[in-house]
Amino acid sequence: MTSPVRPRAHRPLWPIVVLAVAVALVCALAAWRPWTSTSVPASGGVEDGVAAAIAPAPLVLPERARVLIFGDSWTYGSAAGRPTDGYAYVVSRDLGWDAVVDGIRGSGYLKPGLDGGAFGERIAALDATLDPDLVIVQGSINDRRLYPADYRAAVTAAWNALADVYPRAQFVILGPAPQVLPVERATALIDADLAELAGARGWAYISPIVEQWITSRDYGWIIDTGAGKDHPTTAGHAYLAGRLADDIRRLKATTDAAGEAPGQ
Repeated sequence: MTSPVRPRAHRPLWPIVVLAVAVALVCALAAWRPWTSTSVPASGGVEDGVAAAIAPAPLVLPERARVLIFGDSWTYGSAAGRPTDGYAYVVSRDLGWDAVVDGIRGSGYLKPGLDGGAFGERIAALDATLDPDLVIVQGSINDRRLYPADYRAAVTAAWNALADVYPRAQFVILGPAPQVLPVERATALIDADLAELAGARGWAYISPIVEQWITSRDYGWIIDTGAGKDHPTTAGHAYLAGRLADDIRRLKATTDAAGEAPGQ
């Protein structure tokens, strides 16, 4: 025998209507997102938020590239047997670059150096006729005592100036490497800020911290903790040059592979 079907009780429709309207409003608000800005600074970065990263284009360099390596005392070659044994000179020789090395001890985006100003002031004094194929900007741990006040603004202004003076150049940002272990908190935060700001421009960023160029296993021979005042030894500079050269080759790899015809 078939069981009788009970008639459904009539329920009021207004709770369903209210719920549907609420869901619609939430979806509309999520799509609109009035709490976010619709404008992006000319630099491509976001001053007070997380900027969307743009994948950097592969480096395209001629056989004997003209390269400007700009940075602090590590670029200067401090603690090497002689400054020209510093990583910037070594990597330039190894990769066959026609390089100009501009390193000022103690300098940073915020901090004036011992023999020159902060990065912005030094960039303003660069030779505009240099016309490099590649600009590498290194550092800097020298800002860690002044960070974070006005740091991102100083970086943005410096990079804007560089892009203006060398509009045809490609740019690689080489973040700070740890002079002590464990990595100081301010140095790690500087590294994160530089990575984000570089990514917002589509500039390649190399992080010695993330890539663990210097660890407790090798710190002792890479860094001179005595007379060198926590700068790389001559062997340390050579090692850093090798790591940088590997990353530069990696940044070029896509272009080199794309340029090869099938069967070559």
